[in-house]
Amino acid sequence: MKTTRKLPARFAPIAFSFYMSAMVALLMSAVLTAVNTGGGDDFLWRVAGAYLIAWPVAFVCVMVVRPLVVRLVQLTVMPPPGR
Repeated sequence: MKTTRKLPARFAPIAFSFYMSAMVALLMSAVLTAVNTGGGDDFLWRVAGAYLIAWPVAFVCVMVVRPLVVRLVQLTVMPPPGR
């Protein structure tokens, strides 16, 4: 019997929000830290500090706005042929 370590399909929206918020928060933390405070020896520490605040906020935001975004995509993108 093959075992899997994957989440059940019903958790897909949460997994999507988790990964998307993690990546966007990291990129935005790095860019905004660089713009506001410049580089330097402690740049990565400053990014990490900003990231620790930004990621939970981004995760909650993605979870909240995801249904609206899905609906907006449905309103603006034609469905694939046969649907």
